[in-house]
Amino acid sequence: MGSTRVPGKVLLDIRGHPMLWHVVNRVRQVRSLDQVLVATSDGSSDDPIAAFCEQEGIPCFRGSEDDVLDRYYQAAKWIGADVVVRITADCPLVDPSIVDDVVRCFVEGDYDYVSNTDPPTFPDGLDAEVFSFDALERAWREARWQSEREHVTPYMRKHPELFRIGNLTYEENLAGMRWTVDEPQDLEFVRAVYDHLGSTSFGMADVLDILKKRPELAEINASIGRNEGYQKSLREDRLIDAER
Repeated sequence: MGSTRVPGKVLLDIRGHPMLWHVVNRVRQVRSLDQVLVATSDGSSDDPIAAFCEQEGIPCFRGSEDDVLDRYYQAAKWIGADVVVRITADCPLVDPSIVDDVVRCFVEGDYDYVSNTDPPTFPDGLDAEVFSFDALERAWREARWQSEREHVTPYMRKHPELFRIGNLTYEENLAGMRWTVDEPQDLEFVRAVYDHLGSTSFGMADVLDILKKRPELAEINASIGRNEGYQKSLREDRLIDAER
């Protein structure tokens, strides 16, 4: 709820429901998952998220606001997960079939960590990460930098000598497309997509089809860069190191 660029974004309306409602209901369509859990902070500003989850019957864990890695670790312990699939709550166009593909890659490759973002070939907003509880526990125990604690998985990705890492790529590089919500223009774009498709059952192919027919929609948020939040954390890491 504390987003500075789009305040309260995860509960903002998209076609009659909060953004988080769309994310949860889309992720519940992922066939390989046993449970969907919302992991939010214990700060008072996120009380509305906890209230929403209680109203909708969604399991909700509350943990550290700044140490999101600790929040994930404690949430995974709380629910007894042996494998964790990470989806961020500002991705209301997440495609369940792609998440299943990332999980399949994780299982068949016997990896510790798999994503579809390193390097990215899917549109920004279809990101999925899968990692074992053991990998999460090691990262939780060893990660020190602020960027490693705030963004959960950088420690795993930065240490291929410690973790078996895989990546799912798409046949075409669509990484320049932006389908996540970090800026007001992003929300405008997502609302336009939902207005055209109108349900929670569509996937990436349906959105691509709409953009072929209405290419002007992609221009709504085309000027915004990818992973700006993580880049900000890296800059703060460097500032902290310089002060030591």
